[in-house]
Amino acid sequence: MNDTAKRQEKTIYVTRSGLPLSFELRWPFHPSTSGADFWVLHGDIRLESSEGLHAPVAVNLSATVREVLPSLEPKDTEGPVINALRKDVDHRQLEFVKSGKMVPMHFSSRHYDFKRAKWIFGKASEQEMEELVARKVYWQTRVVGGSVWVGDPTEALYVETTPAHVVETARKLAQQGLMTLEGEHAAANASLMAQAEKFEAEMRAALEELEKKHAYERG
Repeated sequence: MNDTAKRQEKTIYVTRSGLPLSFELRWPFHPSTSGADFWVLHGDIRLESSEGLHAPVAVNLSATVREVLPSLEPKDTEGPVINALRKDVDHRQLEFVKSGKMVPMHFSSRHYDFKRAKWIFGKASEQEMEELVARKVYWQTRVVGGSVWVGDPTEALYVETTPAHVVETARKLAQQGLMTLEGEHAAANASLMAQAEKFEAEMRAALEELEKKHAYERG
């Protein structure tokens, strides 16, 4: 199964604080109409399991980062864009509302290490890896159902590791009886889904912290 086929259904990506997100990216990137030297991609981030909360965004790709990308096609930009947006949610830069105007997000060199020629979104500890995989499998099952592709390169990029390492983390959770693993796909077991109260409490706490930050900024 190729990457495109694996992404046909809605994919849930979870922030480090526990917010389950889905992304609608409206390809392609297009040159800015303002005369500035950057490219723009419009999109919408939806906070799953909420009452219609979302964050419309305009991803502004800088000329500096454009130079390191093989192309502006989804195969070369989708993972870094999703993770840059996810990182902005981690840093409480984006606000989820029921309506609202589009917010610019700067997809710039702050996400790229030119010396090592690699994307940087923050390396995770083993415990953080286990939390991320458990949350991903829970929320993907809760929102979409079916098996969950844990070998997704976008997930590995988010925590600066390899897809094989993410799959190995899922294998550890499978050994604990939380999920069943077949190749790179995981199926949640009853013991994982029984932790619904924990995962949803983490989501509510993370959303409350994000909303407090934006309420403070509005005065």
